Amino acid sequence: MTGPEHYLEAQRLLAEVGQAADQWGEGAEYCRQELTAAQAHATLALAAAAALPAILAYSGEDSGTPREWAEVAS
Repeated sequence: MTGPEHYLEAQRLLAEVGQAADQWGEGAEYCRQELTAAQAHATLALAAAAALPAILAYSGEDSGTPREWAEVAS
């Protein structure tokens, strides 16, 4: 999953929680799980955005490790 895909997934999960009819009754556990997942996806999107300059810098090098790292981070 790419950074933008993580961002979109976080938005989708937050929208689901916002549409939950009863956030504090029976649906409270569901909302907590969705919020936790949304937070994880948002964090991964932020990490990908923060790594972008390094990814761009390493993408032209011939050494295997930086290029592999850039592929994993992107």
